[in-house]
Amino acid sequence: MIGIFGGTFDPIHYGHLRPAAEVGQALSLVKLFLVPASIPPHRPAPVATAEQRLHMVQLAADEFAELAVGDCEIRRGGISYTVDTLRHYRQLYPQISLCLLLGSDAFASLQSWHQWQSLLTLAHLVVMQRPHHDNVVPEWSEARLTRHVDELMSSVSGKVHIHKVTPQDISATGVRQAIAAKNELATLLPPRVLQYIQKHHLYE
Repeated sequence: MIGIFGGTFDPIHYGHLRPAAEVGQALSLVKLFLVPASIPPHRPAPVATAEQRLHMVQLAADEFAELAVGDCEIRRGGISYTVDTLRHYRQLYPQISLCLLLGSDAFASLQSWHQWQSLLTLAHLVVMQRPHHDNVVPEWSEARLTRHVDELMSSVSGKVHIHKVTPQDISATGVRQAIAAKNELATLLPPRVLQYIQKHHLYE
């Protein structure tokens, strides 16, 4: 199975990386692509440029053997719609199960996404859920839910799998605020990403 985990990554941090790597190992993903958005459709414009965010993701992925980097959204330019990204990976891997990794908040708001119903024709949805977090499963997804990883492996798309991950109390907003306040950052993001941020005076 191949995993895809998209985001603005402004900047990428351990709150993205550790849960993704955890899921990658648990699902025995052959590859897990981190895909930074060019222009995110559901949030304000990023602070760092697309090229800077891509470079930080590349630096971060070097710390995790499970993770690779996908630059298709940045190369495509414009507003980054997940459905287009999944079509890209479906063309690359026509016979392999694809797993789109989502946070619980993104899963809850999925019906607001561009062509959201097409997502499940292209991939499975793997929802990264924090333990003891009260998540409401949308009614539309109930018939697609599976607890069994082998059901993801036996079909190329269409299932919803909720996977509990170790909580990481880190957000990109919090990281940017910590950088601006010159607070300690060593526990929040990879050292090479921090060095890049400092070198280019990002988020100050």
